[in-house]
Amino acid sequence: MKIAIVGCGNMGMAFAKSFLQYDLVKKDDLLLIEKSTERSQALKAEKAGVVVDTIGPRVAEYDLVILSVKPQDFGGVCDALAAVIKPNQVVLSIMAGIPMSQIQQRLNHPLVIRAMPNTPAMLGMGITGFTAAKEVDLTNLRRVENLINATGRSIFLEDEAMLDAVTALSGSGPAYFYYVVKAMVEAGRQMGFDEGVATLLVKQTMLGSFHLINNADKSLDDLIKAVASKGGTTEAALRQFEAGSLADTLVAGIRAAQVRAQELSNG
Repeated sequence: MKIAIVGCGNMGMAFAKSFLQYDLVKKDDLLLIEKSTERSQALKAEKAGVVVDTIGPRVAEYDLVILSVKPQDFGGVCDALAAVIKPNQVVLSIMAGIPMSQIQQRLNHPLVIRAMPNTPAMLGMGITGFTAAKEVDLTNLRRVENLINATGRSIFLEDEAMLDAVTALSGSGPAYFYYVVKAMVEAGRQMGFDEGVATLLVKQTMLGSFHLINNADKSLDDLIKAVASKGGTTEAALRQFEAGSLADTLVAGIRAAQVRAQELSNG
């Protein structure tokens, strides 16, 4: 495929680099559109693809156009893109909060797929929820799914409204883990470790715990019980978490993220 990416920030380049890594696109067939002069020059130095700073007629030569600008910048690019886009091109939006119907209307173009990746996509370990307009045929949908999977894993959603839940759960999810890690590191610091040692202990604990979740044939409750012996140290910590309604607070926070995603989608 020939792919154009509009907006080459972290997420746009995460997609670009994954496509190149797995030989899904050649550099000569990858158009990177970046308005920032500094960023554009850096991309040219990296030789990551064909780099330009404006949307022009050459965009019409590409099979897939990925919109990865910030949502607030969409209004500034849609008119230029609408002027050059061709009927057979597919548009993949990874912008948060802008529904497919709005993209279709602003571009006067029906072939739109909308996806919500997360930042681990930069390491090829992301999870992306995606959905498609009814006008997108199965062949194009599978081609785009294959591209998305180069950044990690994906899940197709029939109902676009569920992308707001994806945004709250996995899109914003990395920040929740960082928040917990930060709190655990601070606890280690208060107990006498320097920050480097505390960070090492917590990071390796997180990594090992993930692999147990992923490989052990046990439920999360069983895994908790395997650590929390009766009357022991883990049980003391869990009781404090329950007294402070930590689980309820985390759930409420994630639901608040969903509400905000719905607000953004509704304009």
